[in-house]
Amino acid sequence: MLEFAGITEMMAAMATKAKKAIKLKRVRETLNGEPYEYYPLGKYIVAAPGVCGGRPTIKYHRLDALHIIGFLKRGDKPAQIARNYRIPVAAVLEAVELVSLYDYEKCYSRK
Repeated sequence: MLEFAGITEMMAAMATKAKKAIKLKRVRETLNGEPYEYYPLGKYIVAAPGVCGGRPTIKYHRLDALHIIGFLKRGDKPAQIARNYRIPVAAVLEAVELVSLYDYEKCYSRK
């Protein structure tokens, strides 16, 4: 079983923009015969211990949600990002939506 000390606290700290506390529940699945554990932040965005340091990523991918925001800031269209990374456009839009709830930048600055 993968363990990541403080992931719940880290995700709660990320929710500083949210109006109410977010309770996270760990989900355990098997992916390609391997265990995959994550905390769902949305339908497509998860925080998986051991994947990108537990930062928000696209579920089943190693694509950091903050990178999606960066691609959009540089002018990429959601459909272009989705096509390039073989993810649903809805995943790109969810990353944008969750920016209002989670402080993605704070994930990078934690020690």
